[in-house]
Amino acid sequence: MASVLVPVAYLIIIFGGLFVFSFFYRKHNAKMSFEPYFPSHPERNAYVTLLGKTDPPASDALLKSALVRRAMADVQRVLRIREDKPALQNLLQKGSIGDDLWNSLLAAEKELEAEIMEVVAEANSFVEGWGQVIFPTANEMIANEKIRSVFERTDQLKAEIEAKYDIKTSKAIEQPSASSKPANGLLSAESAVNSDNEGSVSSKSSASGKKTKKRK
Repeated sequence: MASVLVPVAYLIIIFGGLFVFSFFYRKHNAKMSFEPYFPSHPERNAYVTLLGKTDPPASDALLKSALVRRAMADVQRVLRIREDKPALQNLLQKGSIGDDLWNSLLAAEKELEAEIMEVVAEANSFVEGWGQVIFPTANEMIANEKIRSVFERTDQLKAEIEAKYDIKTSKAIEQPSASSKPANGLLSAESAVNSDNEGSVSSKSSASGKKTKKRK
């Protein structure tokens, strides 16, 4: 009988200790205040400030614009969490990072879900059904801004590449051809003058020949 009770008591002590440890560990983590994954949300603060203005109240167009900017910031945060979460999960499994950063990301993900629901509700308060299309619209606007920024930096990137690889510009290539045109013009003018001179000489010689014939 004693031989049966000893392993049972051993298992009870082991599992009981693990249960007590996990209970206090979760309680300790729940009390801890994690550093926020995203520092602040200025777009949301700007929208709330405009919404609270009463003297004079903000126009609907201004509020809608601020709400779209808020949705654009939320889309950028969603994309960043999607990119960072697999990498952080891999690092957490390897023990390269602590639980604080991982828990901060999870808290930011939950906060972002609540933020998205709030933006959808605010959009529907302006126009019914706008909440279903505000985030696709914000995503398109982010893509357009990226394309515009790349287009605006085209000249700068071109100058950097030309300076890095010592590439001559098209203007420098066109300069010799442009300078050769006057030379060709001078040559043609000289040839025309020479032909005129030859013509005048030949005409003079023919005229003198005619005079000698008359004298004879």
